[in-house]
Amino acid sequence: MTIAAILVGKGREVISVTAHQSVMEAASLLAKRRIGALPVMDGPNVVGIFSERDVIHALDAGGVDALMRKVGDVMTAPAITVSPGDAVIGALSLMTRRRIRHLPVLEGGRVIGVVSIGDLVKYRIDRIEADAAAMRDYIQTA
Repeated sequence: MTIAAILVGKGREVISVTAHQSVMEAASLLAKRRIGALPVMDGPNVVGIFSERDVIHALDAGGVDALMRKVGDVMTAPAITVSPGDAVIGALSLMTRRRIRHLPVLEGGRVIGVVSIGDLVKYRIDRIEADAAAMRDYIQTA
């Protein structure tokens, strides 16, 4: 099971921001798209990731004025990334160790998607349920 399989199911749409956009703009995009994180791009390069956690930390440190700051001032950098060929279980382990919930997927240095811990857990559960169903069918026909 690879990250590529996750992207097949969820799609490869990438919603992103630049480091020069305001925290308010980025937070609004998170809310409107109902997502938890955005890759921060400088042209084709991922320079960081901006997440709900970054918003909370910025507000805690700077109050409402933090919303006027630039994403580049509060983003998490560098972004931790995976590639399409990486194993789902390895990505889950990475997310657990690093205490992160979103991973940009890079192929040839280009962002081709973003996976969340929810995407990976859902995929694992679906596979486990499919394997269990196959085992039940096998046992019933044996």
